Amino acid sequence: MAELPGREALTARVIPSMVFSDGSPSSMTPAPTAPLATNPADGAQQRFSVRGNAIITGGAGTLGLHACDALLEHGLQGLMIFDINPDNSKQEIAQMQAKFPNAKIHSQKVDVTAEDEVNAAVAETARLLGSVDTLVCFVGVVGCVETLEMPVSQWRKVLDINTTGSFICAQAAARQMVKQGTGGSITFVASISAHRVNFPQPQVAYNVSKSALLMLKSCLAAEWARYGIRTNSVSPGYMDTILNEGDGIADHRRIWAERNPSGRMGSPSELTGTIVLLTSSAGSYINGSDIVVDGGAIVL
Repeated sequence: MAELPGREALTARVIPSMVFSDGSPSSMTPAPTAPLATNPADGAQQRFSVRGNAIITGGAGTLGLHACDALLEHGLQGLMIFDINPDNSKQEIAQMQAKFPNAKIHSQKVDVTAEDEVNAAVAETARLLGSVDTLVCFVGVVGCVETLEMPVSQWRKVLDINTTGSFICAQAAARQMVKQGTGGSITFVASISAHRVNFPQPQVAYNVSKSALLMLKSCLAAEWARYGIRTNSVSPGYMDTILNEGDGIADHRRIWAERNPSGRMGSPSELTGTIVLLTSSAGSYINGSDIVVDGGAIVL
């Protein structure tokens, strides 16, 4: 039997190894040194303070806009919204700019599956805001179709946007963070769909795309910690947004509520606390974690 081409090169290869931080004061992962605050109000504010500038992908959607608002409330100085159509929320973004006049707030039309486009948008963000310190990836699509009938093109599109798009954005943002040498935070918005098969709708591509984000999060958390970059994810349950409205899914909404110990879907505002936690100084030792925010549905 003929030997496979390239086998000699394969057996001679050298595999790179991960490098961890040593946690020393001179590393990118030193222990915090801040003393206890003498003023309780100052201590509470500092605990959940958000520094620097953030990119929020899918930031023009309902969940993204709520997260943007919350991060700005906790001290975010600059915000860049990446969205395939930011003009859909032009009014909401203008209201946010008026609410936070001291913050730099911008938006860009970005296709997260286009590597060159994302790289250029991250570079432009660093130019406009001065740095990229936080990335939160909300962007995602869902398609409910019987798997036997699903076009392969739909499978590829869902994974390309939800998983590959998140990777492209994370890689571009992390390269900028490493260049800056000041660390940062990356948060993927996964889903309870990453943890179990949802019922009653069939949505295999979405479920797989979100479960892949959990492993992506873990891999990046291990690899990038030495640069002071923390990578985490949040897994929301069914959220009461426009994507889950309409008479056509009334029966599904009823089933989702009945199968939840809390008896209802989540409000967009109920996700913001977790986003702030993972992004803020309070999350300085949270790396590689996934936080489920679903009213208890996952326990059933």
